[in-house]
Amino acid sequence: MTTKPKAKKYDPKHGSNGDGTVEARAEAISRIRKATQPDAETPVGAEIDAIKREGLTGRQLRIARRMAQKHGLAVTSDYDAVRQLRKKGLDPFQRTNLLDFATASQSKTNDAVQPRDKVTVHLPQTVQEKQQNLPGPELSPAQRRDFEIGQIQKDIARRRRRKLFGLFARLTAFVLLPTLIVGFYFYRVATPMYASDSAFSILQADGGGGAFGGFLAGTQYATAQDSVATQEFLESKDALTRLERDTGFAEIFQQDWIDPIQRLPAEASLEEAYKLYSRMVTIGYDPSDGIIRMEVAAPDPETSVKLSNLLISYAEDTINGLTELKREDQMREALQTFEDAQQERRKAQENLIELQLQGAVLDPENVIAGLRARINEIEVQLQDKELQLAALLDNLRPNKAKVDGTQADIERLETVLDELNKEMLDASAGENSLARLSVRIKMAQADLTARDMMLQSAMQQMETARTEANRKVRYLTVSVNPVASQEPSYPRKFENTILAFLLFAGIYLLISLTASVLREQVSS
Repeated sequence: MTTKPKAKKYDPKHGSNGDGTVEARAEAISRIRKATQPDAETPVGAEIDAIKREGLTGRQLRIARRMAQKHGLAVTSDYDAVRQLRKKGLDPFQRTNLLDFATASQSKTNDAVQPRDKVTVHLPQTVQEKQQNLPGPELSPAQRRDFEIGQIQKDIARRRRRKLFGLFARLTAFVLLPTLIVGFYFYRVATPMYASDSAFSILQADGGGGAFGGFLAGTQYATAQDSVATQEFLESKDALTRLERDTGFAEIFQQDWIDPIQRLPAEASLEEAYKLYSRMVTIGYDPSDGIIRMEVAAPDPETSVKLSNLLISYAEDTINGLTELKREDQMREALQTFEDAQQERRKAQENLIELQLQGAVLDPENVIAGLRARINEIEVQLQDKELQLAALLDNLRPNKAKVDGTQADIERLETVLDELNKEMLDASAGENSLARLSVRIKMAQADLTARDMMLQSAMQQMETARTEANRKVRYLTVSVNPVASQEPSYPRKFENTILAFLLFAGIYLLISLTASVLREQVSS
């Protein structure tokens, strides 16, 4: 007859039931965590919903719950039992599992039923004493659950404290400590720099060329290009080279009492000096009012004012050079056009004089007109004489002396007319005829007239270019002169320290977010 074993009580001191082992408590806590916490890879609710969609019968669910209880799994429902059994690699719905279970039960029955005549020899064995634990008060399931939940909450609070301590340690190491180092440099180490401010603008002469020039004259847009060009020059290496030649800019910042970060090395190259020049000289142009503002920083106030005045003089020389170049270009073209027109007119005039000298007459047209007039006069006289002769011959007894005299006059007039016609023919025909010469002289006169007009136009253009060149003159006017500062302007200690804190905090936040995203991607 078998006796029912007594129930063992829970020992709160050792955290165990009747067997007195800590492993039982740890196993119970792990079961509760597995039951309460979702899976890292797939949510519990999604797995249970997938199992529900399989259409399992009630008998299959009861078998799964019995197998889960047999394996000591803490389940909340039949579907949770199926999920946990599959997670351990067991399928409660395979027939082989049921057969193996039946076979195992049968083997236990055969071992229990043994022949009485068989004698089993028992040799002495080494017996190890187990730890004696006094039984504690038995806890109810609700109390046990509350106790284990409290342990879990304490563990969660402990982990939170550990994470907060790690967070503060990282913030101190990567944000607060670098900020303190930067603040110490700005407050204790950095050499103070004195800045001098100045402002100047570029103006043009009164008036403007063209419609748009007259419309924009007197505004800041009329000199916008010159202002930008001046700003580019002052920010270039050319200005640094001239400043180095006149004052020794590099030697000013190579003194031993300047802090190592702002100090220029002894054998500094032009690029290193230009980087320092870009930091110490700040130039800005405001298109709304057309004023160029310049700030120059130096280790002492007098040096700062001296550098500012030199840079302003360089800007004035640059403006004068730009406007002079524009005026020279514009006047050069106008003068060249005027000189070409003068040469062409001189050539046309010389050609006309040569043609006039070639025919030995100054006006061939008048010569031809005179020949024609003489021929017409001789023809009129010849016609009168012929009429007189006809009148004398109409008499029955004409006077012979008169008739002979009239005939002699007619012959003389015809001779003169023939000579004039020959002379006229010689003047109108041939390569060197007066008519051809007259045409060439007319063309030369027309060419001379055109050249006179072109010369007059070139003179007007030259005068216009001279006027426009005078209007393109630019003037640099200084509205704010540089004044020596009594207090250092740089470094701005508080602003730079706050900026360093924000910069380090932003970098730390960016790296933390990136690491969190990468860790989540890897874990999923």
